[in-house]
Amino acid sequence: MRSMTLCPAWTVTRWAIATLALAAVAVAADARGGEEKAVGEANARFYAALNVMFSGDLAPMKAVWSQRDDVTYMGPDGGFEVGWAPVLAVWEKQAARKLGGKIEATRVHVNAGTDLAVVSAVEVGENSNADGGPAKVSIRATNVFRKEDGTWKMIGHHTDLLPFLQPAAASGAQ
Repeated sequence: MRSMTLCPAWTVTRWAIATLALAAVAVAADARGGEEKAVGEANARFYAALNVMFSGDLAPMKAVWSQRDDVTYMGPDGGFEVGWAPVLAVWEKQAARKLGGKIEATRVHVNAGTDLAVVSAVEVGENSNADGGPAKVSIRATNVFRKEDGTWKMIGHHTDLLPFLQPAAASGAQ
């Protein structure tokens, strides 16, 4: 049996191709990690804006959201809104309620692509119920972000229902 010897140039070429492929994978993974960090920061800005909104100030919430017609909101009151104008109207009604309290995201998991990202979390904290008393919050949430002009903007927010908000949903208020 005859032995085959590879040409040294071919061996070097294969080695160079493999090295470049590994480098490309490493760069892509690093970029993804950078996007995940940026999305995590955008998600943190959303929760900061949410807590400010509980005092009645809506300006930070407007800043974190995309203001396009394809955004969606399915919040803890059971509503389902599509488009910036209806989503903004929900946030305006919530800001007017001045629920107080604080909500934070726990068990946060970020999955980021180059221009779309999904954040899954559990929202925990406390607000005021319909009677003005304290109400514990612990619900699952999914936040969707899109990169717009280099900035991650929220385009979707979906949570479990909160029982203390159900009477407001049943009466048509949000």
